Amino acid sequence: MTKRILALFAIIMCISLIINAKGQKLLDAREAVSGAMRMEQYLPMLENKHVGVVANQTSIMDNGTHLVDTLLSHGVDIVKIFTPEHGFRGTAEAGAHVASGVDEKTGIAIVSLYGKNKKPTAEQLQGLDILVFDLQDVGCRFYTYISTMTYVMEAAAENNIPVIVLDRPNPNGFYVDGPVLEPENKSFVGMHCVPIVYGLTIGEYAMMVNCEKWLENGIQCDLTVIALGNYDRNAIYKLPVKPSPNLPNWEAVYLYPSLCLFEGTEVGVGRGTKYPFQVYILPGINDTVNLIDYAHNYRKNEKKLNLSWIMEARKRLANDDKFFNNYFIKLVGVGDLQQKIDSAIPEDEIRSSWQDGIDNYLKIREKYLIY
Repeated sequence: MTKRILALFAIIMCISLIINAKGQKLLDAREAVSGAMRMEQYLPMLENKHVGVVANQTSIMDNGTHLVDTLLSHGVDIVKIFTPEHGFRGTAEAGAHVASGVDEKTGIAIVSLYGKNKKPTAEQLQGLDILVFDLQDVGCRFYTYISTMTYVMEAAAENNIPVIVLDRPNPNGFYVDGPVLEPENKSFVGMHCVPIVYGLTIGEYAMMVNCEKWLENGIQCDLTVIALGNYDRNAIYKLPVKPSPNLPNWEAVYLYPSLCLFEGTEVGVGRGTKYPFQVYILPGINDTVNLIDYAHNYRKNEKKLNLSWIMEARKRLANDDKFFNNYFIKLVGVGDLQQKIDSAIPEDEIRSSWQDGIDNYLKIREKYLIY
């Protein structure tokens, strides 16, 4: 009987592997049920509470109504809104100062968590009973929404305030790749020792940060993750709202992990054009490389960062001693990648140097996979 059960289990596992091997699908994010929509699971936790919400323009329900407006309509007492890089309405450019203020529609105080004030202070959290976090991540270590989440969880733990994370799809959740960040290179664009593309939803990531004790001094917050429904990790999602000003469509989101490496060089990535993070522009020779067709062939593309673009650009600008800037090491998280690209080390050799770090990370990641 035991042998039969084991054989049946092996067949089921085989079928599962065959299904998963069919490749990526392009889905509308509304085909997954966001954590925000599963209100029956978290509204009871907000009853008779003074609530703080960490949100921006991506914090929407399936009908397009903002989470804040929806919670207010259900009688939730929202005392304060905290907002990340790009602001509450998502219009500020990358790195731009985001001021605190008041939401004109609701009259609720807004606290910016970007600039000098990246972590909520005890004073800013005073009077709050619980925090709700709802931001659309794109699955890259240097995309700062996960850094904001870390600081929110840390501040909440220090002030004994529970945190609810409403999960959302990761549009780059179907692969893991890139060098694991070295501790000496930690910054707001890389707070944890994970690969550039880490293959977790923001809810799963929150669990990992909390349970691995990656918050300051190993503290842990009282964390609840409201899981997604109908989520396919192997799919590329068309997000209903652009997560930031220069990621206007699914093509840009898909290309972002690879093209963002150019932000540490003098090569442009189309900011200020109709195609941000869908092209790269070589300075001096006025050559624009359009990658939209590459994105549209995503089913044929390997599930990995594309290093060939930055390596080819470096080759074409071989005589340029200002190709890299000081931001590059912060972005990639390791000190030797710049030198390897400068020295034209073969791509396979570069990738092999990442593998031990990726393998170790995958063992950690496995513990926090919900889907």
